[in-house]
Amino acid sequence: MSYETISIERKPEGYVVLTLNRPDKLNALNIQLLDELREAIAEVSRDESIRGVIITGAGEKAFAAGADIAELNRLDGSTGREYSERGQRVFSMIEQLDRPVIAAVNGFALGGGCELAMACHIRLASEKARFGQPEVNLGIIPGFGGTQRLTRLVGPARSAEYNLTGDMIDAATADRIGLANHVYPPDQLMAKAEEMMLKILAKGPLAVRKTLEAVVASVDATIDDGLAIEAEKFGECCGTEDFKEGTLAFLEKRPAGFTGR
Repeated sequence: MSYETISIERKPEGYVVLTLNRPDKLNALNIQLLDELREAIAEVSRDESIRGVIITGAGEKAFAAGADIAELNRLDGSTGREYSERGQRVFSMIEQLDRPVIAAVNGFALGGGCELAMACHIRLASEKARFGQPEVNLGIIPGFGGTQRLTRLVGPARSAEYNLTGDMIDAATADRIGLANHVYPPDQLMAKAEEMMLKILAKGPLAVRKTLEAVVASVDATIDDGLAIEAEKFGECCGTEDFKEGTLAFLEKRPAGFTGR
């Protein structure tokens, strides 16, 4: 498919780089971009040959600097809820994708941009990255999951602080509080994201998927329910050819040749 607000580059190693492509608007998430992002993620989910996604922003300044304020300004009580639910559905699709999604946060990730990054499974940040939920400055609250995912990632006290003050979070702080996994110099960010993706793709494909399913399910599960899900996924892996190959390769002291079966 062709898109106007995003671009997709397919890599021969089996993953895609999805770039938010409105650099003149700091990659702000307007309705068209959200719709195209939804279509792209749906396309990935249908294509079994795509084993991972890296999401980044075009240009040097922004990953995504929030929502389109002109569109926000036209919302009322009814359309505002619909708008929020629209973005939430797209970001939940990303979070629930059974392939790894890495955010390469190259600059500002504010409002909806921060919420998009938090929906990804792993967040790698440039030293120039700035995260934040500044919606209170506009008289609204985060609407695409910011109050929920930030709380889960950094705890309720820090989430309350950043959501209530709208303060920006620099890359070093994001790393320290668990919002970012790693921080790199700007010219190394994409190479490091691709390096991590290739490391993941070298593992058993089915094991990667089952791991993601268990990790995502753990967010809303009790410890007992989460352990039951883990045991179920563990058992499913034990019935695969990849499991037999992986354990045999270990015993034979050779690299495993996973087939995804």
